[in-house]
Amino acid sequence: MALLSERLAGAPISWGVCEVPGWGSTLPPTRVLGDMRDLGLRATELGPVGYLGEDPSEIRDLLASFGLVAEGGFVPLVLHDPSVRSHMEQAAERAADLLQGSGATNFVTAVVADEQWGRRAPLDSAEWEELCKGLAVVEDICAAHGLQQVLHPHVGTLVETADDVRRALESSGVRWCLDSGHMTLGGTDPVEFAIAHADRVGLVHLKDVREPLAARVRSGELSLLEATRAGIFCSLGRGDVAVGATIGALERAGYAGWYVLEQDITIDPGLRLEMVTPLDDVRASIEYLERLSLDA
Repeated sequence: MALLSERLAGAPISWGVCEVPGWGSTLPPTRVLGDMRDLGLRATELGPVGYLGEDPSEIRDLLASFGLVAEGGFVPLVLHDPSVRSHMEQAAERAADLLQGSGATNFVTAVVADEQWGRRAPLDSAEWEELCKGLAVVEDICAAHGLQQVLHPHVGTLVETADDVRRALESSGVRWCLDSGHMTLGGTDPVEFAIAHADRVGLVHLKDVREPLAARVRSGELSLLEATRAGIFCSLGRGDVAVGATIGALERAGYAGWYVLEQDITIDPGLRLEMVTPLDDVRASIEYLERLSLDA
């Protein structure tokens, strides 16, 4: 299993830049992109809408100045509520315009309860039907923009648990973002998913998590933000996710897409930003992947 360095991308969330309201302090784009360049990464996700700018051509130029291209972007959308369908379509169109114009290829859909990332609640059958209709609407928008939609299971969203994942697999033909950390947190084994559904995987987010903290998230004792502050996400190989086995299963099945390094962190607003060194943790993950390649 050789590490395909040409397919390794970064994500601003590894530097604490997140779409979730109230997440923490945000490092400037030049710092984040400079670190990615220095680590030898080839591409990046865009981060929250507006983080790298609003003009697609300017985003392309900014990334190019750091030797990077756009890989994709995380787009939270409300899909289960038909009363906001028109607003959702407009938001998806805006995101698709930005992603296409920036040179990205992946539209990463997260199904949120509302635009404020409100608490998830069980969906009834009618709401699930609307959610799948919404995925189909977004699929059409993506197709019109030359983008691939991938559904991202994520803690706190409406596609979180193993049952959610099973239902979405059965009810929609959408492709998936296999996020090894969030799947583990939600109770889906990423290795088993990779083996059973490699043909549905369009993008991979590589995360490792510490299981003792993951169990406290599943039980409701800790929120995702609290667990992130406590260090639930760690450099690859330092947690309890079978990252190497997941990659191996995908590669053997012929997966040819991007691997995105994502170790979610949050930066306390009281910290001096120059004292924060996310680059070290990302470098440790790259070194882990390089060791996997040497052990092949």
